[in-house]
Amino acid sequence: MPENATRRPDLRAVIEDNALQSVPLDQRRSGWSLFANTAGVGSTLVVLGVGAAVTFTAGTKWGLVVAVIAAAFGSMIGWAVGRVCQATGTSSTVTARFHGLGTRGSALASLVFAFMILGFLALENALLYHGTIFMFGWEPSTANKIGIYGVLTVVWIVLTTFGLGLVQKVSLLLTVVCGLLFVVVTVVALDKSAVSLADVWAYTPPQVGFTEITAALSIIAGIAGALALVGADFSRYARTSGDVKILAVGGAIVVNIVVVAIGTIVFQAGNLVVAEHLADPTNAAQAASQAGATIPEKIAFMSSANPGAYFIVLSGFLGFLVMYAAQAKAQSLNTYSGSLALSNLFDAVFRRSPGRLVMVVLGNVIALLAIWGDILDRINSFLGLLGILTTALCALMIVDFFVLRRGAARPAERVEQFNWAGIVAMLGSSALASWLQDSGRTNLGFLVALVLCPLLYVALRSSLLPEGRGTSTVAATAALELAEKPTLRPHHDLAR
Repeated sequence: MPENATRRPDLRAVIEDNALQSVPLDQRRSGWSLFANTAGVGSTLVVLGVGAAVTFTAGTKWGLVVAVIAAAFGSMIGWAVGRVCQATGTSSTVTARFHGLGTRGSALASLVFAFMILGFLALENALLYHGTIFMFGWEPSTANKIGIYGVLTVVWIVLTTFGLGLVQKVSLLLTVVCGLLFVVVTVVALDKSAVSLADVWAYTPPQVGFTEITAALSIIAGIAGALALVGADFSRYARTSGDVKILAVGGAIVVNIVVVAIGTIVFQAGNLVVAEHLADPTNAAQAASQAGATIPEKIAFMSSANPGAYFIVLSGFLGFLVMYAAQAKAQSLNTYSGSLALSNLFDAVFRRSPGRLVMVVLGNVIALLAIWGDILDRINSFLGLLGILTTALCALMIVDFFVLRRGAARPAERVEQFNWAGIVAMLGSSALASWLQDSGRTNLGFLVALVLCPLLYVALRSSLLPEGRGTSTVAATAALELAEKPTLRPHHDLAR
């Protein structure tokens, strides 16, 4: 361990936040202190809407069964990929250098993950903008866009500039506040609608079969890969494998069970309240501002594309507070993970990185350009494919670490520039899974990628594309330094 490892890090080190290096052992934290990050990134209005869509599709009873299955799946994949990053001490995209893609090949992981996470940053900035102008009755205008998006961007940059410490404090505070507000809004929705919990529990759509149940599973479990990669960025700070389990399992339970249950109650009860509000002639202007020709179409639009306005209609200023409490923590976490992915992308492609602070700013600029270029619908259309790609990436890293390397972090002497077996397996399995899903042959494209990618990778690694074929290797750098060295703890401790 370096001689200065126990010293208080200077400001530059705090800002850089080990973006391209292994987290030193003295900076590791407990799983409970990291748990707020995985819980916070998934407890948003968007995910509440996803939870409601699950039970609207499969019915409340089957929807909750699907939620439990998704929680188990998310826990396993979250722990496994988190364990890989905890062992190396590096972010998810830097870890792909050692396990799956190679030093320069890890640019593929950064491209996929950065596009997805910054897409969410842009989409959820737009959610906050539309919710804000709806709350105050403002008209969409250039001045309002500059003012609101400008303030939001500055806040995300400030919150994420000073590393994990500040991000974690903000996430913990807002997660607690958000949880309390979710409970209050749930009570308000039940009270205003006169819908009972028994009514919610009894809800079943006209037709529920295998197709509807697998569709519901795809809705919630399809984002598990992306959530696992976000969680892995925080798992690099975990002390032990047990700490990784806490943040992975806890986050999966919050996202897949708690949020789904709350979303189910709020939207099933709240739809009646929002429908009455929009049908009232005195609210004709607000109704006209939402897309859709009929009230049900407007509610569907608000639930999926403008949930901030939905919650404001449902509970007034309380809904406005819920919108900002839920989204602000997620946006700071999105910016944080996006900056890590961009840091690795620049280093992998150009062999240098201008620093994480520049990447924080760049990530927010990219989000603003996506909004300005009016390409949010196009980004949204790619999220299904990106969900499959992130699941394949997780599977690739997991099988390389646990199967090929037998649970040992990659030795730091030499690393491949491109791991062609991993690149082919990830892209090939994702392409097939996406085609099967888009052609209607299955709803479970993410599951196809999860199974096919590791099988293809192991087969290629042991035959056509063994280690070192078709590529050169490079000497280890600071980014390849292992956090868990055999001299620092016993071998049996590493395998925990």
